[in-house]
Amino acid sequence: MKILTIEDNRELASSIYDYLAQEHYVCELVSNVVQAKEKLLLYSYDCVILDIMLPDGSGMDILHFIKEAHLGCSVLIVSAKGALDDKIEGFENGADDYITKPFHLPELHARLKAIHRRNRLDGSNLLVFNELLLNTDSFALLVHNQAIEVTRKEFELLLYFLVNRDRVLSKQAIASHLWGDYTYDLDNVDFVYQHVKNLRKKLSTANAVDYIDTVYGLGYKFNSHKT
Repeated sequence: MKILTIEDNRELASSIYDYLAQEHYVCELVSNVVQAKEKLLLYSYDCVILDIMLPDGSGMDILHFIKEAHLGCSVLIVSAKGALDDKIEGFENGADDYITKPFHLPELHARLKAIHRRNRLDGSNLLVFNELLLNTDSFALLVHNQAIEVTRKEFELLLYFLVNRDRVLSKQAIASHLWGDYTYDLDNVDFVYQHVKNLRKKLSTANAVDYIDTVYGLGYKFNSHKT
């Protein structure tokens, strides 16, 4: 999962970043409304952790921006204890959940996973497609009910393909989603090819259908119509 954290408290933002990195999430940080809007326009995210009180405006402005631009990312609002009006306004404008400061990082993590399950995985920690079964809690992959050993990046890559099946995904989009926005500054992202190659080889060895098509000049597509 790729997360954008919008938080001006440096200590809290750093704690969130370190915790999510330990859980193998890709996390980007910004501290104000202007930076947040720029990131949201340039990159895609699964979920936004949104502080309401920001130095150059309200997090509600960002929530409206996400809704009006149809960006498709989930939003977890963070606000001060007892701010009932913020909570109500947030839900009315499309926020997915709300957490009150101070909070424990494991609770934040649990809420992020719950949001992801609801919005991307039909409320389940299991994603099943034909002979493939992915467990997003244990990061286990089963093919024809047999466990297949994959790296965490290979698991996340397959999950990204499945959530976006039948859509062409550029190598740059894949790199950004799995490794972070800094990849846009790299001269090339050829390392994506090697990860895709390794994943396809493991799936083929397990007698899975080769769903992943190379779209020359563009990237890759998980073709759900193959049998």
